Amino acid sequence: MPRKIIIDTDPGQDDAVAILLALASPEDFEVVGVVAVAGNVGLHHNATNARKIVELAGRPDVPVYAGCSRPMRRTLVTAEHVHGDTGLNGPDLPAPKIELQPQHGVDYIIDALMSAKPKSITLCTLGPLTNIAMALVKEPRIAERIAELVMMGGAYFEVGNITPAAEFNIYVDPDAADIVFRSGIKLTVLPLDVTHQMQSTPARLNAIKAIGNKSGQAVYDMLTFSEGFDLKKYGWEGAPLHDPTVIAYLIDPTIFEGRECNVTIETTSELTIGMTVTDYWHVTDKPKNASYIRSGNADRFYDLLTERLARLP
Repeated sequence: MPRKIIIDTDPGQDDAVAILLALASPEDFEVVGVVAVAGNVGLHHNATNARKIVELAGRPDVPVYAGCSRPMRRTLVTAEHVHGDTGLNGPDLPAPKIELQPQHGVDYIIDALMSAKPKSITLCTLGPLTNIAMALVKEPRIAERIAELVMMGGAYFEVGNITPAAEFNIYVDPDAADIVFRSGIKLTVLPLDVTHQMQSTPARLNAIKAIGNKSGQAVYDMLTFSEGFDLKKYGWEGAPLHDPTVIAYLIDPTIFEGRECNVTIETTSELTIGMTVTDYWHVTDKPKNASYIRSGNADRFYDLLTERLARLP
């Protein structure tokens, strides 16, 4: 049976690719809902972008909700310098025809989990963890009903991409991340340590463009726009592709390698706030609270992505 998932997201070009990958994989997933959160850009743009993407995939039946418009305690930090003023610059996608669902995204997450069979829904988080943490605060019982939470976020060996110590998704709302990592939910973390290995080289991007469908062209346009910042910063052949690793992991975890360890979120230090302090070498006796993915096979990842995108309109 396909795995039921809720995608919590702040699209963002790489978020958009992750959503497309999930919607292109009906044998693996039943996408029961998409919830937008403030992150890469403000909530309004992210909620619009999420609706554009489900329509691009030919899935206007997938409900889209708007969640939290700011972090739990901090001022919102965004990333227009990477993703453009709309968060989805690059392709020329039409304004969405489907409407946002009227229910607040946090309430939707709670209701979906409380009404479903326990451990039947997996949460896929592609942005800051504000919506999930707010849901846990409002209804703590959902923690024991979540099958698994698979997130793109954090870094240890690659340290930060928004500060010297912190990855963007965690940095935007470290208080929310702290709540999630202390929740007891089964967690799998796809950090910069693995996503920096998934580089969208010209050959890989050209293979996606060569698919010849609207979705493939849109992905090519998205990634050739957003890669400019990272190519200049890192000097690599290709820019890292972050969020689709969450979906790829759930489709084929053998692409990736990691280990169970303790991950703690720094919430107070001015210097390192938002850092995911990862006891990868088990030098403490702190309880293991996450499966931390450190590496992956980029060729297999892009082969999977390209094959699945070819199924879309």
